Amino acid sequence: MLSVSNLSVQFGKRVLFDEVNVAFTQGNCYGIIGANGAGKSTFLRILSNQSEPTSGHVQLEPGKRMSILEQDHNAYDEFTVLETVVMGNKPLFAIKQEIDALYANYTDENADKIGELQVQFEEMNGWNADSDAATLLSNLGIAEELHYTTMAEMDSKLKVRVLLAQALFGNPDVLIMDEPTNDLDYDTIQWLENFLADYENTVIVVSHDRHFLDAVCTHIADIDFGKINLYSGNYTFWYESSQLAARQRAQQNKKAEEKAKELQEFIARFSANVAKSKQATSRKKMLSKLKVDDIKPSSRRYPAIIFEREREAGDQIVNINDLAASSEDGEILFEKVNINLAKQDKVALISKDSRATTAFYEILNGKRKARQGTYQWGITTTQSYLPVDNSEYFVEDINLVDWLRQWAKTEEEREEVYIRGFLGKMLFSGEEALKKCTVLSGGEKVRCMLSRMMMLRANVLLLDEPTNHLDLESITTFNNSLKNFKGTVIFTTHDHEFAQTVANRVIELTPKGNIDRYLTFDEYMSDKTIREQREKMYAVPV
Repeated sequence: MLSVSNLSVQFGKRVLFDEVNVAFTQGNCYGIIGANGAGKSTFLRILSNQSEPTSGHVQLEPGKRMSILEQDHNAYDEFTVLETVVMGNKPLFAIKQEIDALYANYTDENADKIGELQVQFEEMNGWNADSDAATLLSNLGIAEELHYTTMAEMDSKLKVRVLLAQALFGNPDVLIMDEPTNDLDYDTIQWLENFLADYENTVIVVSHDRHFLDAVCTHIADIDFGKINLYSGNYTFWYESSQLAARQRAQQNKKAEEKAKELQEFIARFSANVAKSKQATSRKKMLSKLKVDDIKPSSRRYPAIIFEREREAGDQIVNINDLAASSEDGEILFEKVNINLAKQDKVALISKDSRATTAFYEILNGKRKARQGTYQWGITTTQSYLPVDNSEYFVEDINLVDWLRQWAKTEEEREEVYIRGFLGKMLFSGEEALKKCTVLSGGEKVRCMLSRMMMLRANVLLLDEPTNHLDLESITTFNNSLKNFKGTVIFTTHDHEFAQTVANRVIELTPKGNIDRYLTFDEYMSDKTIREQREKMYAVPV
């Protein structure tokens, strides 16, 4: 279907890809993974002919059509929503435009040409294009009354869904998506997971959402050491098997046949779990076909994220009474919020409006005034806050050692050796620790903020979209650290796996109060009674 031959990419002296050969076949979904900077997005741009490799070539099977999830959200502002979706099938849309142009200047001479084009249009199911596009939009939560609105008038989060519909429109033979779940809500992501699970063509996707990769991928394409290796199975299988292979490599005294047996037992066990899993799909390959030699250790580096508490909190964490907040233009974000947090609660704080959750965190951290209501922290609590926007922490042009020193509490903690130890845990070793904080990438800034939080040793953690900008390695480690943390956590995330494995309680903020349940995230989202309650509490009076 789509093949890459002898592909090399070099920027100056840096070699990103070296003689890569890989083939993507029909009926499979490939998750592209790799450390930050490994070249995931570059590879997708080369596959989609948006960038040229240094050498080698990409070959799409003749007669096949490729579709790409558009990253420029303003590229179609002059078109209606429906037109934008139909434009996803470029050959079809080109014929439609040509027919319209010929009709606009109709003559006897071009009548035959119109007839020929209409035959092609019919063969491509063109007469049903608008209705098919409308169905796709409705499935993605775009109301019918918005279908003829221009893209320029659309809310930015709805634009993402329209562009997703555009990529999916017309059943492309190869579908390429870079971070498709960004800015999508849980319901839309679930719809996309189900859609791709039944998709019969080729899908190539980059995502930091582990649940999404597990739900849709039949293969993982791992970028490592300038090469791309394909592995059967989803992300969790790749991660656990690579960790097992790394442990085995360290076991010098273990016999080869013992290692082979352990790997074979692992494959069999995982195959059984996949078959029973809710995420299992008809497209997933039987992992029992995998050869033991195919499993290799990864070169990935995982940060050491360990949250410790200076002291244990008492029973009273925070008491919130009748809290309310509004946007700058007076729109109600939430009101009548009443919450009493207990020790060791791990709360997934959610809302259909991300402004609501951010406002909640800012109020509890004294950075914003509530419209009404009160809150009171327990006298034994200490809080540490990871905001969704951390720019205010990286204004001063100082190196990372001096940056982290600002939160040291003792003379020992102010020592450079001590601080470098913290930074080293977050993969800022050697000269990296002397980088200026003003030149850091988004992911590096979040890792610095996590170093700060670890140094503060708070017993209550407040996390607003903590996985933003992080790579899969950091997200996995962060996820595990919160599962093991003995204190209280309140967090908001679009990472399904994060929410499901950390939270033991879900609190939802709505314009008509809050919903509060001691359930896992999946239990909360699948509960029919809660779903009906949610719809009522978000309903806007007519």
